[in-house]
Amino acid sequence: MESHLDLGAIPRHNSGMQLDPEQTTARLWFEQLRDQICAEFVAIEREAGSDADFDYTAWDRTDPSGGDGGGGVRGVMKGRVFEKVGVNVSTVGGAFEGEFAKSIHGAAEDPSFFATGISLVAHMANPHVPAVHMNCRFLVTTKRWFGGGADLNPPLPYPEDTAEFHAAMKAACDPHGADYYERYSKWAEDYFYIPHRKVHRGVGGIFCDHLEGNFAANFAFIQDLGRAFLDVYPKIVRRRMNLPFTPADAAQMLEWRGRYAEFNLVYDRGTLFGLKTGGNIDAILMSLPPLATWS
Repeated sequence: MESHLDLGAIPRHNSGMQLDPEQTTARLWFEQLRDQICAEFVAIEREAGSDADFDYTAWDRTDPSGGDGGGGVRGVMKGRVFEKVGVNVSTVGGAFEGEFAKSIHGAAEDPSFFATGISLVAHMANPHVPAVHMNCRFLVTTKRWFGGGADLNPPLPYPEDTAEFHAAMKAACDPHGADYYERYSKWAEDYFYIPHRKVHRGVGGIFCDHLEGNFAANFAFIQDLGRAFLDVYPKIVRRRMNLPFTPADAAQMLEWRGRYAEFNLVYDRGTLFGLKTGGNIDAILMSLPPLATWS
């Protein structure tokens, strides 16, 4: 793949936080994955005759203690194919405040934490192209674990797209555990559900959390998840991005975007984590669509 992205133009957040080798390894790989995904998405825009590019904003976080709390880089592109796509990386640390610590794995007795990860949400201009979410993260409290996943959110589902996406997720899972795909696809099915509407927000994928113990093995799985996403999603985008659509199709897309927004504002744990830890609000809420409707 030829990169159309000037990687030297991406700001790198420089923090005074001291990271151990595992934390550094995870951070650097999440940033590398961001670079690869952004390059591929820009390449798709070029294929569509668009000169759209990512706008990057570095941000800093001050811990409630007053110390360096890390930060990150928010990347957003608004183009011809990607109506709005956000690809964020962050590396933060400090201490959870108040009762929130009790809700985090390993932080009930000691609120100190470290978190690094990548978060991506794409809302597409053509309703035939599915919206998508992907997240990978590494957290440290009194425990150390990976988590993440990817799920497809099509306004107009195509069975072959759903099957291809799930096949890619299964291929990422299978080398690491015979039961991984079954467990983590069921976890995604249960998690990405809107209880007040009694509907799933999309057609699923995989979701996992609290993968602790063997750092190398769990990191290898998370890397395979990220690579699988980078391979399969652009294929689906290219297959659908030039299909004609009707006003009714566009209306369906806006209606489903409303449901996506409801889930992220009411139920999503990542949104709550970002807000509770004093993250960059624009980066946290980049998952919200540019336009949505409620009827």
